[in-house]
Amino acid sequence: MKLYSTKFLFAALCTSFLVIGCSNDDDNMDMNPNPPMAEVDFSGSFSQVDHMGRPGINTVLSGSADIKNMHNVTIPSMMGASFQADFEAQLEGMHDAYAIALGLTAEDVDYQPNILGDILNGPEPTSESNPNPVSATVLTTVLANDVLEVAPNAPTIYFDAGAGAPTFDGAIGFTGRRLQDDVIDISLILLFGGETGARFNGEDGLPQLVTDGVSLTADNISASFPYIGAPE
Repeated sequence: MKLYSTKFLFAALCTSFLVIGCSNDDDNMDMNPNPPMAEVDFSGSFSQVDHMGRPGINTVLSGSADIKNMHNVTIPSMMGASFQADFEAQLEGMHDAYAIALGLTAEDVDYQPNILGDILNGPEPTSESNPNPVSATVLTTVLANDVLEVAPNAPTIYFDAGAGAPTFDGAIGFTGRRLQDDVIDISLILLFGGETGARFNGEDGLPQLVTDGVSLTADNISASFPYIGAPE
């Protein structure tokens, strides 16, 4: 009998431990699968460090690192008044430098109003009665404001020369930007291409200034994020 009593006592102790281990203390635990997230603190001082409306413009037309850095932290509404004159001086200075390199006078290689004038004026040749409105002042005023224009009622494109020179039939520009738009080449054409778009095209002893020589390929554009494939 003593042996059986010991067995029953051991079994009773095991049962009591099991009951205690399975108590309903878990009922008091927070079982919410989506606990509230901690609030994010946005207090403090923040600094704007860059703009990228028109890639390359600030790099090409800023005459110094200080001007470039200041342009990057200036709000768009203040850019034109703050940087247009500097950008124009840099544009004219580049043409003067090429004149010296070519053994010509500055007047021979001065900035030449560009193809946007033909688009705005129509196919008639530039003349006193039909001036090309895209002077260095006009162009640098547009480019100093580092924003992309949007035209809700026109195709989205950085620039399309249409039929090209000399008529530029169907040309449109600055109505937005697509991934496949070669904005660097377009910008160089507007800065150095003159009225034909090919003024400094690397021919007849002139430097190649209307392209960076890097092309975009349609097969590198994707319809899903991040939209551009691996570098080629």
